[in-house]
Amino acid sequence: MKTEERTTGHHPPQQRTTGRRGDLIAAAAGVLLVTAAVLIGRAIQDAHGTLVAHWPPLLASWYPHTGPGTPAAVVVAAAVVAYGPGLAGRLPWRGLLATAWAASLAWILSLAMIDGWGRGIAERLTTKHEYLQVIDRFSDIGAALHGFTGHILSGRPDNWPAHVAGHPPGATLTFVLLDRIGLGGGGWAGVWCIVLGGSAVVAALIAVRALADERLARGAAPFLVLAPMAVWTGASADGYFAAVAAWSVALLALAATRRLHSPRPAAAAALGSGLLYGLTCYLSYGLTLIALLLLAVLLLTRTARPVPLFLLGALVVPVAFTLAGFNWWDGYRLLVERYYQGAGGIRPYSYWVWANLAATTVSAGLATVAGLRRAVAGAPGSARALRTGTTSARHRLILLTLAALLALLVADLSGMSKAETERIWQPFVLWLLPAAALLPPDTRRGWLIAQAVVALLVNHLLWTGW
Repeated sequence: MKTEERTTGHHPPQQRTTGRRGDLIAAAAGVLLVTAAVLIGRAIQDAHGTLVAHWPPLLASWYPHTGPGTPAAVVVAAAVVAYGPGLAGRLPWRGLLATAWAASLAWILSLAMIDGWGRGIAERLTTKHEYLQVIDRFSDIGAALHGFTGHILSGRPDNWPAHVAGHPPGATLTFVLLDRIGLGGGGWAGVWCIVLGGSAVVAALIAVRALADERLARGAAPFLVLAPMAVWTGASADGYFAAVAAWSVALLALAATRRLHSPRPAAAAALGSGLLYGLTCYLSYGLTLIALLLLAVLLLTRTARPVPLFLLGALVVPVAFTLAGFNWWDGYRLLVERYYQGAGGIRPYSYWVWANLAATTVSAGLATVAGLRRAVAGAPGSARALRTGTTSARHRLILLTLAALLALLVADLSGMSKAETERIWQPFVLWLLPAAALLPPDTRRGWLIAQAVVALLVNHLLWTGW
């Protein structure tokens, strides 16, 4: 019972005050990190031009502006701050999931529309770097997949644009298939990414409820909705990738905890989780690291029961692409070479290895930083509880968010994510956001305001890249 008392917030007044002071100190440290990255980054970029970013640590340009989405974004933010915590606490569970998805879509869309329908959504995936530039080169999908790796390197004839070359063909093939069914063009592609990207919030809520408990999931809901990373979810293919990866984690959590109450749905969830993880690996090479989150699910639930069906499902997409002629390992090897042919070979690792974390601070928001401070502080006790099989809901949430943080740090140290991480790391940042549920309930509206302010400032003061 002592463990449960520690997890429900019954602390002496002095301890509560110290904890809240620690939250503010962590947030202040996040602000200092971003400030240092901006000032040092500008100095390096102005002197040498090696960062290949106009407003480091973000891939953005200074561009103060308002737009059609400005009033809507302010209204959505105000509504989530005012009513989000209350509704999250009292809505029926299914109603909460539907409301969270709708609110997430409203937030993403309103932020995107600050730049207008064209620049904010319809033209985002049609630029020279993007997937829609090569739709006509997939008239014969089989031939395109078979010869895909031959166009990755910059020096090759008809080399792929940056984003096509930088990802396995599953990403491009998504937009090719949308075009084939009559949903061609940047508008439909943008809407696809936004609608799927918004569903990641639902997947995260389901996973947190299954792995921790419903109370913590409800506490996390407003923070998942009002995330600053929504600036880059609309319309970015990485928002779509985040959703696919998130549903893989959520389905495995359901299968491992037997939340589906019968063998057949649990088996289908395990199989579906594997299928989506296989697809995730063919949407982005770096998202193989989602395996760390999947492993965390199995460790937290102390079961390997879903593994055989998960592995069976995970083979489907790789086998299909391999039979079609695409070699994943060869593609990744050539991508590394292409990466260093371009900006990756110029950008200094010594700056980006820590400035990436500053960009992530902007994407995740200060509430997440404060929540992660509590997660890191609780890590030793949570690890001990995991070893002894005595974890509380709070312990399991801490370990889940720290697994996401570990995946993010591995990506950072790899050197293959120098810059643009505010967009690229959305699939990892999503799982950091629930850490805000560790914050005291009576402080959450203040932290939600901080989240909204970050997103609104970024979207109104900067023109974000890609």
